[in-house]
Amino acid sequence: MRRDTVALTIAGSDCGGGAGIQADLKTFSACGVFGASVVTAVTAQNLEGVYAIQAVDADVVRQQLRAVLQGFPVKVVKTGMLLSTEIIEVVATEFEAQLHVPLVVDPVFAATSGARLICDDAIESLCQRIFPRAFLITPNIPEAEALLDERLEGREHLEEAAKRLYQRFQVPILLKGGHLQGRAEDVLATHAGVKSFTIPMVRGVNNHGSGCTFASAVAAWLARGAGLESAVAAAKEYTSRTLIYSLRLSPGIQVMNHFWRIPDPERDFEHEAE
Repeated sequence: MRRDTVALTIAGSDCGGGAGIQADLKTFSACGVFGASVVTAVTAQNLEGVYAIQAVDADVVRQQLRAVLQGFPVKVVKTGMLLSTEIIEVVATEFEAQLHVPLVVDPVFAATSGARLICDDAIESLCQRIFPRAFLITPNIPEAEALLDERLEGREHLEEAAKRLYQRFQVPILLKGGHLQGRAEDVLATHAGVKSFTIPMVRGVNNHGSGCTFASAVAAWLARGAGLESAVAAAKEYTSRTLIYSLRLSPGIQVMNHFWRIPDPERDFEHEAE
């Protein structure tokens, strides 16, 4: 880990450990950077769904953010669940005043189960106050559909949708295609054009938190000095391997393994005992 490299996540807490702040911090550590966090909301959730959401007071969000920025040399910021207009305003204002580092915006609108993770009146605030300051925006297909107000029917629409989002916000767009069937295809749209990143889909693993993980891995590699395309490519490989080398928590529960690079401690212990 590079001791001088700090990445900050501003997002909601997932008590199940699979998404949100927990996934972001695991990803930062696994990708070799020190992770700091600002919690915007506390959720009660597991792999089946979201059962309760409690927003953190906007002033407490402000105080968390100031404490981190004053205490750590933050190299990149990644946002996830911002939930309310008040929280978005705090983040935008503090970013204007204090931060001049890349901002990766993962526009979290809803959980896979369908639970809303942002207030309806906050989406416009996100677009107006946060998107213009972003270095990269990473919507998934449902989020892109909400932003474009239309359905994306298949793979052939991804590139056009990514280009249109880039033209609208004038910020690089990484359109995550994990909701497609077959191959895992993501599209990066920038001023230089469109580039696709495609790998085989990993089957049989619960991919809860994969979107958070992907965006956080991009942020981590940007913090380490990688260019945008290189950061996306490295993040895609990392995220894919969290699924390939998944963890079997119990029969029927197979989840992402953020620390797939680390050897099995139990196996190493058994080897030392021989």
